[in-house]
Amino acid sequence: VQLQASGGGLVQAGNSLRLSCAASGRPLSWNIMAWFRQAPGREREFVAAIRWRGSPTYYADSVRGRFTISRGSANDTVYLRTNSVKPEDTAVYYCAAKVAMSLNGEYDYWGQGTLVTVSS
Repeated sequence: VQLQASGGGLVQAGNSLRLSCAASGRPLSWNIMAWFRQAPGREREFVAAIRWRGSPTYYADSVRGRFTISRGSANDTVYLRTNSVKPEDTAVYYCAAKVAMSLNGEYDYWGQGTLVTVSS
């Protein structure tokens, strides 16, 4: 199974981007898919997550109300809509998936990352 993140790019502050994460290979069985990000010189941080069952969502305080995570109609795609972006949102964004039910702990699969650069 491979996760492919896409949709990053250069965006002006206040505008929007939609990031996509698509799974390929054998059918992916997952309970949680999430987005993380890593800014230059900083540790990777959690951004948002969604559960397969019932699709409840979870967000970091820094993005709640601005970002939206959602599932595609197929079970193998997850999106992150980033509205009202700020320069501090600049980072490489990674998607990840896990089989375990807990939001904590390690993720089983990771995508390669897509760079989002927000200009002021």
